[in-house]
Amino acid sequence: MKLKNPMLVVEDMERSKKFYKEVLGLRVLLDFGANITLTGGLCLQTKDSYEEFIEVSKDDIKFGGNDFEIYFEENKAGEFDKFIEKLNSMNDIKYVHKVKEHSWGQRVVRIYDPDNHIIEIGEDMKNVCKRFADSGMNNEEIAVRMDVPVKFVNSLLK
Repeated sequence: MKLKNPMLVVEDMERSKKFYKEVLGLRVLLDFGANITLTGGLCLQTKDSYEEFIEVSKDDIKFGGNDFEIYFEENKAGEFDKFIEKLNSMNDIKYVHKVKEHSWGQRVVRIYDPDNHIIEIGEDMKNVCKRFADSGMNNEEIAVRMDVPVKFVNSLLK
């Protein structure tokens, strides 16, 4: 068994394509009309076609359950802050929450896509370690701050 792709059901495919391209920088790799595959492997399926696949009524397909998210990371140093600036400049972004720092030090933001699926964007853990190191912390202090083994910190800061 092998997991292939996560798939989100969407109300309006064009609106969703635009969101994932403009906000997250994803591109369409395959477009079958009612189903598309984006870079990174995320698939989108229209609500109408999905209704037929699972043989339920449209009323049985609900959006905005706040019980699932798609997770992205910015993995280049400084890119997370640039992404947050970009989000802040966009008027139509609906936030789950603005930037917050988790107890282990990773900064994240959560937003809703047009169909109220939660999208999380976080800092890459290597950049979290680097941010702490740049602030003057040594690897042992970073490990304590992040609640991870020193070996993990060492491997990220090589």
